[in-house]
Parts: sequence; C-alpha cells; structure tokens
Amino acid sequence: MDPIVTFEGVRKTYDGATFVVDELNLTLARGEFLTLLGPSGSGKTTTLMMLAGFEDPSAGTITLDGKRLNHVPAHRRGIGMVFQNYALFPHMTVAQNLAFPLEMHGVAKADIGPRVKRALDMVRLPHLRDRRPAQLSGGQQQRVAVARALVYGPKLVLMDEPLGALDKQLRYELQLEIKHLHDELGVTIVYVTHDQSEALTMSDRIAVFHHGRIQQLASPGELYERPCNAFVASFVGENNRFDGTLVDRDGALCRVRLPNGSLIVASHATDLAAGAPVVLSLRPERVSARAQAAHENRFDGELLEVIYQGDHCKLRLRVAGNEDFVAKVPAVESAQWRRGDVLAVSWPAQACMALAEG
Repeated sequence: MDPIVTFEGVRKTYDGATFVVDELNLTLARGEFLTLLGPSGSGKTTTLMMLAGFEDPSAGTITLDGKRLNHVPAHRRGIGMVFQNYALFPHMTVAQNLAFPLEMHGVAKADIGPRVKRALDMVRLPHLRDRRPAQLSGGQQQRVAVARALVYGPKLVLMDEPLGALDKQLRYELQLEIKHLHDELGVTIVYVTHDQSEALTMSDRIAVFHHGRIQQLASPGELYERPCNAFVASFVGENNRFDGTLVDRDGALCRVRLPNGSLIVASHATDLAAGAPVVLSLRPERVSARAQAAHENRFDGELLEVIYQGDHCKLRLRVAGNEDFVAKVPAVESAQWRRGDVLAVSWPAQACMALAEG
C-alpha cells in the first residue's frame, strides 16, 4: 500500500466526556475510493471534517503525504471538497465558479481557461459555462461542484453526502459518473454517506462507523458476505436476524438453538464458547422457497405478506418464531402463493452466519 492519509489514535470530543470519534486508526491508500458509512451520529462526518480542517482532533495525529495536518488551516491543505448543498457562488457563472479556486491557488491566468474547459468537459457541461447556479438543475449543480473540487488537481477529494438531495435515478447516474471519474483520474476520494447501497456501488473499501469507532473496514463484497458482527450485518444490506445460543461447533460450522427450541446450522465468525448468546444473520436472497431444495436448514414458513418489487417479490413469513422473516423470490414465482399458505423455506448453512452482537 502507498499511504496518502493516516489517522493515528485520533479522538474527538466536544464536551470533554463523550467521544464522537474514539481511537481512530486508519490508513488510506493513494488512488483509493474509501467510503465512511454509518448512521447519524456515528462519527463519519466528524472524521471527514477533521481531515478537511474544519474540526481539530482532541487527540491523535492526522497526516497527508507524511505531513502532519493538525492545526493546518483548511485552505492550506490542498484538499478538494464537495458538499451536499453544492456551495456554489450564486453571483458567479459556472466558469467563474471553477476559475475561483484556480485563482486562489495562484494559477497563471493563461492556464485558467483551458483548465476550466477541461474540468467542464469531464462532467459533460461545457455548454453551461455561462449560466449561473440558479439556472441549473440539482444534478447539473452537483456536477459543477464535483468539477470545481477537481479543477486544480488536488491529491485528495472529500465528498460529504454529495448526492443526498437528488432523486433516486439521478443519484444512481451520478454515483457511476463519480466512480468513473475516480477511475479515470486516479484521484484519492473519501466519501461520506449513510446510504449502504451507494457505498456498495462506488467504493474500493468501506469503513463502517458506529458509536465513534470503525466496526469493520473491508471491500464491498467482504463487508456484505462476511460482516464481522451483528451491527454491520444489519446496517449493510437486508438481513434476517435470529437471536440464539451457541450449542456447539464443528469445524467451520456451528449449531445455534433459538428461543422456541429450533436448531439452525450456521457458519461461525466468532470464537465464542458453547452457551454464549449469538446473532444469526441471513440475507433474504439466500433463502429458497422451493420444496425440493436440499439445504441443512429447513422450516415451514407461514406466508404473511407478498410485497411486489418489480423484478422480484419479498415474502414476509413467520419462520421459527420470527414474524419478520423475509425471502426474495422472482416475481413470476410469487403468483402461485396466497397469504396463509405454508411454504417450505430453506437455506444452506454457509449462507447463515453466527455473529457477536457488536
């Protein structure tokens, strides 16, 4: 790894007692797209603001390319920033908004025009260079904000929930556009969001925050398929949860007894001993509702609700005492079932994980 940013023992408190960020140790690779993901109040935005220079850490050290950033003003860090509210100057044209950071960085006047043009070409908005922000749509304004963050070629760009104000389809289009720009330019990006789908779509790695600490730092695939605890499993993607007690372990598998007496065979990601409480995590798409499926875990499930989702349906069932159990099935299959039907639901042991609470 070629590190560009490091957090070493970073803590942040506003009242001297409660730590919003606690013992943060994190290394960011050059050219990486890292997403800070978590619920409101988890510490992700405070972490970004400390890196940007808008907040000072209460303890610990932040470095950029080996240089200590503590107490370096935000405008002297050479970091690009994209906000949710765009933060464009309303009295300036698009071209003037992009020229402004170049002027502040002392770029020669002869170079400003070509660099502004190149930045507008990157986000496919050269035809709007003479418009003011009020004459642009939300998506166009956000493209301009991204272009402004990239125009002077910073080593690092920070994005704080930049797509939060946009509708779903436009958000998805800009997610891909930002990711493609990242791949094309090789710039390092730190991205904050509470939207797990957005994080999975865009990131090289994701840091999941909870109560001021990173719960897991991993690739999107690893995070989704191998969550380290019950919080990560529930926050990243849809999840069926069972609370139970670990009965025993056999190699990579274990048996867990539920409160209603049912036994479930699962893959264990914990070193807890027999008798310890565990949380079972099972993704809805790993559940089969076909009677002939040969899986280790098989239960009768009473169908409570069919929720149409276009290409698939969600079946809400009562399974082993859990009335919020969900299976995802192709929409064409759901037509054969009615509320109150009893379905044979099953899943393989490897699809179900026994986790600590977290």
